[in-house]
Amino acid sequence: MNDIERRFPRHPRSVGRARTWLREQVSSWRIPDETAETAVLLLSELMTNACRHAHVSPGRQIGARCALHEGALRVEVSDASSEWPKLTSASAEDESGRGMALVAELATSWDVRPRPYGIGKTVWFELSVKYG
Repeated sequence: MNDIERRFPRHPRSVGRARTWLREQVSSWRIPDETAETAVLLLSELMTNACRHAHVSPGRQIGARCALHEGALRVEVSDASSEWPKLTSASAEDESGRGMALVAELATSWDVRPRPYGIGKTVWFELSVKYG
């Protein structure tokens, strides 16, 4: 199994840095472009949620992890907040609120689980990887 992790400050700039990190990683694994771009989009949504909604003390970081195993790319985002994401329906006028709906629509599977030792959560998704 291929697996890599990185930590980012809980800051809006980390969203772009996480996208770059994942884009480079999936490129090195030769993930097909369409799957890679979907993974980067969904990671961006999860990182944005962690930056905006994880109301935790300063200095806490966001963990990101990606793994390639048996035809599936798994991406995880962990933060120290115990508040789980909500799947909501955004109206056409809403400027936000579509992140988890995108994850639910585009991912092969996804879920949320508590982090070990009871501090925070990990939101993850998987995408099927089909090499042409």
